[in-house]
Amino acid sequence: MLVLDPTQTRHVVIVAGKIISMSGLIDPASHLNLDYPDHKITNCVVTEKFEIGAKVLIQENGLVFALVDSSKYKHLGYVDYTQRLFDMIEAVKNARGDRHMNQTIAGK
Repeated sequence: MLVLDPTQTRHVVIVAGKIISMSGLIDPASHLNLDYPDHKITNCVVTEKFEIGAKVLIQENGLVFALVDSSKYKHLGYVDYTQRLFDMIEAVKNARGDRHMNQTIAGK
């Protein structure tokens, strides 16, 4: 089984055979980049639907996986993963700060 469009994949958290959390779409510059092989997406867990609460497909030998076809990878150049990680952490801090500020203002 092959992933039809790997640019539409997301990181998910699976608990008790169901998706309980989903991230945004993966970044092709890191996940489908032949110049950055350490973070390459190679397979995906298959689920009934692509939404929170969807059941994961399980066979007698475990989770069902779909593979990413090698033709989906491209040379996309250097990725500064450390800078991306820093930027992501800052964005999360800012988003949490905004929510906290909104909750504080709403609580007045």
